[in-house]
Amino acid sequence: MSKSFSPKSRRIYAKISSFNSRKLFSSQSSSSSSPSNLTNSILTCTTANQALELFHSVSRRTDLTKNPHIYSAIIHVLTGAKLYTRARCLMKDLIQCLQKSRRSRVCCSVFNVLNRLESSKFTPNVFRVLIIAFSEMGLAEEALWVYYKMGVLPAIQACNVVLNGLVKKGMFDSMGKVYGDMIARGASPNVVTYGTLIDGCCRQGDFLKAFKLFDEMIEKKIFPTVMIYTILIRGLCGESRISEAESMFRTMRNSGVPPNLYTYNTMMDGYCKIAQVKKALKLYQEMLGDSLLPNVVTFGILIDGLCKTDEMVSATKFLVDMAKFGVPPNIFVYNCLIDGYCKAGNLSDALNLHSDIGKYQILPDVFTYSILIKGLCGVGRMDEADGLLQEMKKNGVPANAVTYNTLIDGYCKEGNMEKALEVCSQMTEKGLEPNIITFSTLIDGYCKVGKMEVSMGLYNEMVIKGIVPDVVAYTALIDGHFKDGNTKEAFQLHKEMQEAGLRPNVFTLCCIINGLCKEGRIKGAVKLFLEKTGNRTTGSKINEMDRSSYSPNHVIYTALIQGLCTDGRIFRASKFFSDMRRSGLRPDVFTYIVIIQGHFLAKLLRDVMMLQADILKMGIIPNNGIYRVLAKGYKESGYLKSALRCVEDLSGADIGRSNLNDL
Repeated sequence: MSKSFSPKSRRIYAKISSFNSRKLFSSQSSSSSSPSNLTNSILTCTTANQALELFHSVSRRTDLTKNPHIYSAIIHVLTGAKLYTRARCLMKDLIQCLQKSRRSRVCCSVFNVLNRLESSKFTPNVFRVLIIAFSEMGLAEEALWVYYKMGVLPAIQACNVVLNGLVKKGMFDSMGKVYGDMIARGASPNVVTYGTLIDGCCRQGDFLKAFKLFDEMIEKKIFPTVMIYTILIRGLCGESRISEAESMFRTMRNSGVPPNLYTYNTMMDGYCKIAQVKKALKLYQEMLGDSLLPNVVTFGILIDGLCKTDEMVSATKFLVDMAKFGVPPNIFVYNCLIDGYCKAGNLSDALNLHSDIGKYQILPDVFTYSILIKGLCGVGRMDEADGLLQEMKKNGVPANAVTYNTLIDGYCKEGNMEKALEVCSQMTEKGLEPNIITFSTLIDGYCKVGKMEVSMGLYNEMVIKGIVPDVVAYTALIDGHFKDGNTKEAFQLHKEMQEAGLRPNVFTLCCIINGLCKEGRIKGAVKLFLEKTGNRTTGSKINEMDRSSYSPNHVIYTALIQGLCTDGRIFRASKFFSDMRRSGLRPDVFTYIVIIQGHFLAKLLRDVMMLQADILKMGIIPNNGIYRVLAKGYKESGYLKSALRCVEDLSGADIGRSNLNDL
């Protein structure tokens, strides 16, 4: 417990009080300096800077977490001296101290500490500083509490800070209530107030209200700044309402408000998001014409847009332009280029770019590695992908769930389930729990290698862990059970899937139809197809949303055509083939093989010849499989000359010499 000053000490204290605070503090022992006397010393300093120096001396020797009123004193002094930045910094320190030491709500604790000061140096402006400090720390609810607790309307700056904090937190209802309270208490909103409110409306997607506020501020002779226009443009671009954003951009210029770099970047980003890169490039030239120099954000937007539209040459040219403008590229720019090269199948350039990053002292991040790993896994270069994972560990870049799931998927696709599980174990060792994607990928992998018991084990583990299986997991299991000949279990899972509220997608439908066809249940497959796609012959209606959800693909059509051909129903198969063409789906080589085989079985040789001509008309290059089916079919039908021609084509396709006896 600290002792009070003796009479002698008081005299010494009075004598040296005119000296600077460091001398004052050094002349006293810490044991004789009570918190209340230190508070008084700060309050009685002749200048704010002297008080601040004394506070710093005190803070090195006193546990301020136990004496928050010392903070209160210096904050009041600095606020009274209009040293708001310093006051705000110390306010944040006080907040953090009380967050650690108090169990009650921090806003209440800080408010009470500030409010208890009994001194002529007390100023209510400290609560405005408190509101701003809370907002800057992301504590919007605490700032709101202080706003209402003050009892008087704070300055408009503090009101705007409260509104902005609520907008950033997505507390739009509270934003509206605070604004209403401000107006009721006589506040005069300024351009910042309107900018914040318009931003909140745009984030909600309420553009009707945003434009109403925009018109209201003009009526009040509060003229929109570049910030207001840019907020509206950003909101419209975010909703892909690009024509309205263009209109606002023109209005801005016509009103004599020149767009700034941020406005141009926002507009260009809007164009790139909807793949209108040419318009973005035109705007870029316009920006240069306005003597505005691009920054790294500008180049990042354009390079990303060009990469996503496969314009890799142009994207690379912009990397060169960055050097001309003296703008160093950041990791985002490199990630865009690397991703673009990977998606274009140009892994060598992607890997070279990864190697070049080090020259600019830019460190690859988790996204860089994940992009490259995905690219390598996509072409089966699993050893290199795993090598990059080891490189990540070496360079101290922690892999995330996406990285591990990508590798797991790669190993599953090549049937290496042992290695996939090994990567999954590494993932859990790093504290990352397998998620729905991990389980779905492993289930699909085990289904594809025919290990249905393991797949079902993983499915049960998901359920036990509270992870709800998704459409991908169910579809993989349904497909696996059909291929395993377990039709009953497949339909049971389909039922469970629907009961769980999950809507089967086109791939689920494809698996079921394919499974039914292979089981010889062609009638059931056709019935399901007609029901789910809306192509009913009974005249009954189907919801338009349902129909679009089950837009059939060429795989479904091929499965049905093959099933009908095998069942000897060639005319129905031909009808589905025609429907497929009419719906804009392009038959692939396997579809043609299936329908040609069906026509050979039905002895419809003229139709076979028409299909053969159709293949060439469609620009499909016949492969080994088509030539063999044609040669064998013509031979068995007694058309030996046609069979021989197909054999010659088969030999000429650089597949090797063949003859009719080989068929």
